Amino acid sequence: MPNTPAAAIFRPAMVLMSGRILGFILAFIMPIILVRIFTQQEFGTYKQLFLVFNTLLVIAQMGMAESLYYFLPEDSDNTGKYVFNAISILGVLGLLIAAGLWFFRYKVAALLNNMETAEYISYIGIFLLLMLMAVMLEIVMTNKKQHLLASATYASSDLFHALCFIIPVILYGNLYALLLGAVGFGIFRFGVLLYYLHNQCRSGFQVDSVLLRKHLAYAIPFGLAGMIEIIQVKYHLYAVSYYFDAATFALYAIGCLQIPLVDYVMTSTSNVMMINMREKVNDGRAPDVLLIWQDATRKLALIMIPMIGGLLLIAPELIVLLFTSAYAGSIPIFMLWTSGMLLTILLTDGVLRVFAETRFLIFQNLVRLVLIAVFIRWFLTSYGLFGAVLVTLFANIVARLIALARLRNIFDVSWSILLPWHSLGVIFAISVCAAIPALLIKYILDISNFPLLLITGLVYVLTYYFLLCWYGPMDQSEKKMLIQWTEMPLSRLFQFSRLSRLRA
Repeated sequence: MPNTPAAAIFRPAMVLMSGRILGFILAFIMPIILVRIFTQQEFGTYKQLFLVFNTLLVIAQMGMAESLYYFLPEDSDNTGKYVFNAISILGVLGLLIAAGLWFFRYKVAALLNNMETAEYISYIGIFLLLMLMAVMLEIVMTNKKQHLLASATYASSDLFHALCFIIPVILYGNLYALLLGAVGFGIFRFGVLLYYLHNQCRSGFQVDSVLLRKHLAYAIPFGLAGMIEIIQVKYHLYAVSYYFDAATFALYAIGCLQIPLVDYVMTSTSNVMMINMREKVNDGRAPDVLLIWQDATRKLALIMIPMIGGLLLIAPELIVLLFTSAYAGSIPIFMLWTSGMLLTILLTDGVLRVFAETRFLIFQNLVRLVLIAVFIRWFLTSYGLFGAVLVTLFANIVARLIALARLRNIFDVSWSILLPWHSLGVIFAISVCAAIPALLIKYILDISNFPLLLITGLVYVLTYYFLLCWYGPMDQSEKKMLIQWTEMPLSRLFQFSRLSRLRA
């Protein structure tokens, strides 16, 4: 495989991803504990509250934080001014939204078909205000190429986030305790941001009206696109919440489980890809952007395709193990939802943002939103809870095809060159082959869920690893890096064991 200008993507992205592995583990621990403490009705209420939080967190950012990936690489001298402008705007928006949630709490509760949410909604507003202002912490670190620090911050933040949620629930066993813990975590994270900026951006940490207008001119269309995107992404959840009770919503929400590792892998790769692309564009080397896009797609597929295959393989055991047999009805929904994650391999939005195609992002997301809004009731009537997933996947496929067509015009290439088709085919074939021995073992063994999950998962991972090393679409340096990365924990364990024997 030829060397590409994207050589800088793999290592920084892996550093960022490794820092979020702890968050991946903790994010799974949280619902495991909550479903065992809360009733299904209470768990559904918790999911509804944080559905509102996650929706507003994206909408209220208005593109101010994410657009720093566009401005800081080309104007790093004004980092402090850009960041202060963003914090100021987000703080004002956060206050307005927190107040709005309080005044309209009963209308929000009616929208969710659960009046119990009204008594908790003010905590969500306070938590949202704090998290809005703190959202740019790792963004600034990544733009400064402090990948190791960003990785450590991701890990420590995810750890404290989980502790602030879980410990109060264990001690007091109610939703009020969890929300108070959430507010405490928000205060902590915002304090860390202020400390970091005090040390990194002492000069120029002030409002700059000229830069603010420039920032808003890019961020508002991008934020509008993000608002439309999050509405269409969450629309199916609001529809199910509106038409069904909280307990049924809990079942559906588990089926549409967001795998944190998927988001971490995709986000880390996209962030590094966009920074590298902007640098090439600024250097007048726009043709290299296509090579970066192809390479990022291939490398993301190396992780995502087998990950999705593994989740499908162990889905029944995983859902029952994590959420108890009370949520067994979520298994088919989870498998269908997980299959749709294959679309995350195509980081089309990142490329469009690099070329400031924010208006096209708005159009693309409007297409998705219209398709979901128009057809979701028919899909729900025809296919029940499955229909909400099916209409969302249908809209996402259409939107992704539209985005790829736009990228084809930007790069001025044919469909055969736009994507690394051969590499994607090989990765998919290797993933399917790796699943065969795991499926055979799963069919033969008659044991309980946990050991069956471990054995089949281990067989699948090891088979994929060896097939990837032998036949995977990677150059020799990448294979060497992969081998070193996987051997590192074993070598350290061996060194620790040897040192322990010497001391004994």
